Amino acid sequence: MAVSVMALVVAMGGTSYAAVKISSEDVVNNSLTGQDIKNDSVASIDVKNGTLQAKDFRDGTLVQGPAGPAGADGAGRWVLVGADGSIVDQSGGFSIVAAYPTLPNTAPAGSPDNSLRANGNVYISAGDDISDSGLVATISLQNTVDQNGDGVTTGRAPGADANPEFSGEISVSRCNVGAPTTPPSGPTNCAPAGAQNAQSFVVSPRNSDGSVTTDGTRKPFYVVLTEAPVPAGR
Repeated sequence: MAVSVMALVVAMGGTSYAAVKISSEDVVNNSLTGQDIKNDSVASIDVKNGTLQAKDFRDGTLVQGPAGPAGADGAGRWVLVGADGSIVDQSGGFSIVAAYPTLPNTAPAGSPDNSLRANGNVYISAGDDISDSGLVATISLQNTVDQNGDGVTTGRAPGADANPEFSGEISVSRCNVGAPTTPPSGPTNCAPAGAQNAQSFVVSPRNSDGSVTTDGTRKPFYVVLTEAPVPAGR
C-alpha cells in the first residue's frame, strides 16, 4: 500500500510540473549566466539585428576587408581667402604673394597708367611646383554682409544683379614663368614679380557683370588644388 501511494504521488507531481511553463517574468533580471544556456542553442534568429558590436566577438574572429587604394599625395588641398585678400583658413602650404596689388607704372611715357593692371587679382603660392596640378576656384556665399545696402542678405531681392552677396564671377590659372614660348607654356602671365614661378597661381574675382571688384564688393573665395605633391616636411 505504501509503495502504491508513493508511486501515485510521484506520478501526479510529474504531471503537474510538466504543465508549468517558465516565462521571462519568472526569471530575475541579470540572474542567468552562460552556464544556464545550453551550448549551441542560441541562433542568429535569437539575436536582435544590429545589436552586436565588435567588442562582443573574440579577437581574430572578425575578418576586415582589404584597404582601398591610397589617394594621391596632396590631392584636395584647399585655401579660403577672405574679402581683403588674406588667408582665412587652409589645409596647408599656401601663402599670399600679392592681394589686389597696385604695381609700379610700366607704361611708356604718354600712355595710360597701368599700375592697376593686377589690382583685381590675388596671387597665391602653393608652396611647391603645381605644373601638373588642377585648380578650381569658387566664390564663397555670404549672408551676413549687406553689400549693396538694400537690407536684403538672403539672396531674395527681386531683379537682375540685385543680390551681390550671392553672385559674382571668378577665374583661376597657374602663373607662367618668363615670356611665352612656342608652343605657349600657358595662357596666363602674372604681373607681380614674386608670382612668376611654377609654384604660384592667380585668382581673378569679378562682379556678376564682369567688372573689377573693389573694396566693398569683394567676397571670400575658395581654391582647391588637386594632384599636387605634398611639400617635404608638411
